[in-house]
Amino acid sequence: MKSPRPSRPSSVTTRLRLRPAALAAAIVLGPLALGVSVVVLGAIGLRPAIATCGATALAVWLGAIAAATKRGPRLGLASLAPLLILAPFLSTMRASPLPTPAALETALPRATPPAGMAVHRLPTGLTHRTAAFAYRGGSPLDRRDFAMTAVLVRHPRGDLLIDAGLGRDLDAQIGYMPLWFRATTRYERRRSVAEQLDAAGYDRRALRAVVLTHAHWDHVSGVPELAGTPVWVTPEERRHIDDGGAIMGLTRSFGGVRYEEYTFEGGPYLGFPRSHDVYGDGAIVIVPAPGHTPGSVIVFLTLPTRQRYALVGDLVWQLEGVSQREERPWLQRTLADDDPAAVRDGIARVAAIAARYPEIAIVPAHDARAFAALPQL
Repeated sequence: MKSPRPSRPSSVTTRLRLRPAALAAAIVLGPLALGVSVVVLGAIGLRPAIATCGATALAVWLGAIAAATKRGPRLGLASLAPLLILAPFLSTMRASPLPTPAALETALPRATPPAGMAVHRLPTGLTHRTAAFAYRGGSPLDRRDFAMTAVLVRHPRGDLLIDAGLGRDLDAQIGYMPLWFRATTRYERRRSVAEQLDAAGYDRRALRAVVLTHAHWDHVSGVPELAGTPVWVTPEERRHIDDGGAIMGLTRSFGGVRYEEYTFEGGPYLGFPRSHDVYGDGAIVIVPAPGHTPGSVIVFLTLPTRQRYALVGDLVWQLEGVSQREERPWLQRTLADDDPAAVRDGIARVAAIAARYPEIAIVPAHDARAFAALPQL
């Protein structure tokens, strides 16, 4: 007599066995996909595919919660556990203004800019972001095209270029940046600084130096096209180029850059403890503003018209960072800022300046609105 062959489980039984694993996967992966979608939407703006992914992830998670609740209240409560991670993460994006700084009592510094001094903006491209990416409390639906703009300062004793913007070889250069960065960054390159200077018939012999507010990719990409022009950085920023990790890979890839270091031998300036008056006439004054990078700086300009500017680099990415005293969201701070506490200190100082002297135009390096008043070369 033949022994009976073991029966195969029916398809219904198989499906029932898989359901707990599928349920667990939905409970874990649903909120994870939702969180990733929120991050990417904040970084590059509303895109149908990403929005669909986020909505699907939310639907899957809600369905998993409902299914778990049917199996029992304890399992239903357990399915809400990812909220313990997701909710605090999302809370780092809500508005949270920094404390109101003490009133600035410092008098407006004297300056005697020469008659021939002028400034021009040189837009070199943009990246697509959102207000939520730029500062706490910003909306992910508020698209912001981050400006990549250099500033040419014409001075009889030698012109200066504040930052170098996006270069014509950026498509190749971007390969030196980390994969996570490339995956969340969409840019449009326009004419480089060198191309704009040449098109305007500018004599490059008048260009004394490139002054970097800091040495991140979008401020240095155009440097190789300005061969032979010194690049001014602080000693701290020069070390950061060498030791700053993967995010400085593009900057380190340049060969033959002629870096020149400068220090802050001058006294206090508008609440900053030290300063460097480039030509001794108060027209171009640089102050240390570490935090975003160890050697970040702010460049103060005073024109013969008495118009004043504060080029604050990436201390904040948009004007609301100063006007609303909002720092970057937690994830952006973690990835982009070397010392978030120092950034907060810098925001407080600049907010105090803006409150005391509203005539000083605050110009974040990536806010197109702030550059609008500067004439283009």
